[in-house]
Amino acid sequence: MEGDDPMTNVQDILKESNVAVITGGAAGIGLAAAKRFAEAGMCVAIADRNVDRLGEARVELETIAGEANVMAVETDVAHRHELEALERAVLQRFGRVHVLMNNAGIQPDTSIFSAEANWDHILAVNLMGVIHGTQVFGPNMLAHGEPGLIINTGSKQGITTPPGNPAYNVSKAGVKVFTEALQHELRNTAGARLSAHLLIPGFVFTELTKGERTEKPDAAWTPAQTVDFMMQSLERGDFYILCPDNDVPRALDERRMAWAIGDVIENRPPLSRWHKDYAEKFRAFVEGA
Repeated sequence: MEGDDPMTNVQDILKESNVAVITGGAAGIGLAAAKRFAEAGMCVAIADRNVDRLGEARVELETIAGEANVMAVETDVAHRHELEALERAVLQRFGRVHVLMNNAGIQPDTSIFSAEANWDHILAVNLMGVIHGTQVFGPNMLAHGEPGLIINTGSKQGITTPPGNPAYNVSKAGVKVFTEALQHELRNTAGARLSAHLLIPGFVFTELTKGERTEKPDAAWTPAQTVDFMMQSLERGDFYILCPDNDVPRALDERRMAWAIGDVIENRPPLSRWHKDYAEKFRAFVEGA
């Protein structure tokens, strides 16, 4: 479904000499996006903690866009001062930023009673990395007056919040709420030519998700497929970029999300989709009964 907020044609943003910054850009969805931006003729700056992968990704991007149009900056988004240093470096090299993709994320296992350090780390990267990235880059993106995009990578787990890994779910739920508030503020800011978008990937075969697997499962999309879908959604002006995969079509995602909010409306037990007393009711709901 198309978003209801007017925005500049995305082709006026993803064009030659404009600048894109991607955190978590050394692999997975981030690198796939960086390649697409580079193919559009944009100057590209990728940021990542993994120095080795960052160097390899820089070489890949330079073959597309040329050495003069690529930056690779070691950055830990958990620390605001490193994002501030990233922005200074990008502005010094390229002058301004038109696309910010807050994509860096981690997914270590957690439980409710995991060590505080585990919770702090995942929230610092997945949530505060997005908030600080927006707060650091956003003002200058607004000030230069040219059209631009802020794309924040969320997760379906931040919407349906399945059992297991609660810190990750909380962080991604926060990204959803923050990005919604960001777009509301941008569309009510006089003269703003900047829009926000929430990328909600499906099952994507990346370093974050592959675990011990060496081959892509049939159910998963590749990062390139996810970015293709993202680009099509941006061209439509979508805010919610809800990606399917080879196993879960959009219709099933919609039913799962509708059931999740139904817990509140119907006063069911929390996470009733996984409650033994509601398993049959959920199955019937998904099937449209």
